[in-house]
Amino acid sequence: MKAMVIRKIASLSENPRPLDLVEMDIPKPGRKQVLLEVLACGVCHTELDEIEGRTPPPFFPVVPGHQVVGRVVDCGEGVRGLKLGERVGVGWIYSSCGKCPHCRTGDENLCPEFRATGRDVHGGYAQYMVVEESSAFKIPHIFSDAEAAPLLCAGAIGYRSLRLANMEDGMSLGLAGFGASAHLVIQMAKKLYPRSKIFVFARSQREREFAVELGASWAGDISDPPPKPPERIIDTTPAWRPVLESLAHLDRGGRLVVNAIRKEEADKEVLLELDYARHLWLEKEVKTVANVSRRDIKEFLDLASQIPIRPEVQEFPLEEANTALRELKERRIRGAKVLRISSP
Repeated sequence: MKAMVIRKIASLSENPRPLDLVEMDIPKPGRKQVLLEVLACGVCHTELDEIEGRTPPPFFPVVPGHQVVGRVVDCGEGVRGLKLGERVGVGWIYSSCGKCPHCRTGDENLCPEFRATGRDVHGGYAQYMVVEESSAFKIPHIFSDAEAAPLLCAGAIGYRSLRLANMEDGMSLGLAGFGASAHLVIQMAKKLYPRSKIFVFARSQREREFAVELGASWAGDISDPPPKPPERIIDTTPAWRPVLESLAHLDRGGRLVVNAIRKEEADKEVLLELDYARHLWLEKEVKTVANVSRRDIKEFLDLASQIPIRPEVQEFPLEEANTALRELKERRIRGAKVLRISSP
C-alpha cells in the first residue's frame, strides 16, 4: 500500500517536504481490531506538532493522520459491533487502558496509557490502517467522506471545548482563530445557544470574512476590542499571543478554554508580558482541552448530523500531503484540509 511517513523530526521552514511517500505492507487486524480501507483523512495542526517535535512520535517511520474515514474490509477475532463494508471514522484516541479512574468515568483522553492515532500507532495518511473496534465510529450517511473527516478531531475537540466552557444560552462567546475547528464550533454554538453573540478574533481578513458568512456577530483582529467582553472564549490557535489577548478581552469571572495539543515555541516569549491585573484578575479561569474521549466523538457525530453541520473542505491527493501541511503552517486556511485517499 501507499503511505506518507514521518522519518524524523524536522522544521517545515527548513524542510518543506517532511513526509516521504513509501510502499508498506497492508497491516492485519488483531483481536478486536478492524482493517480499514482509508477513503479520506483530515489534515490537522497536530501533524505539524508531531513533525516539528512538540509531541514527537515514539518511533520512526510513522504514518500520521487521525481524522480518518474508512471502510471496514477485514475484522479480527472478537469483533462484534462492526461489519464488512461499514463506513467508520477514527479520531485522535486509538486506545486507553480501560481500567484507570479516567477511563471508568468516560474521560479516557486523560488515561496515562492513552495512545494516539497517527503518533503512537500508524494513522490515516495511507491506503489502509488498523484500529481498535472500540475507537471506530459509524459515520452518519448525511456526510460525504471528505466532510466527515474534520468532524473526527476538529469538530469533536470543538464539541469538548464547548462543554468545558460551561456555556449558557445568552452568554457571549469569543473564538480566537478561525480554522478547521472554529468554523465547526460556530455552527454548533449557533444551534445550541441561539441567543448568544459570537465574536471572532482572527489575524487574516479572509478568515474574518468567512466567520461573518457563518454567522459571527462581529469579527476583528486578535488584539481588536470586541463590542463587549465575552463571558467565554475558546482559543483554537497554535500560538501564545492569542491566549494573552483573549485573557485581556475576557469578561470578569469569564472562562478561557485553550483548545490545542501544543503551542508553538517560537512566540513563547510573549508570556513575559503576562500581567496579573490585566490578564488574570477578577476571577478569570483558564481551562485546557486534552484530546478527545470516545464519548465526544460519538455525541458530536450525532449532533453534527442533526444540525446538520456542513464543513468546508479543501481536498488534496495523498501524494500532496506535504503541500497541505505547508499551507496549514502558513495559515492559508478556509475550513479544513482533507486528503482524498483511494486504494488500488
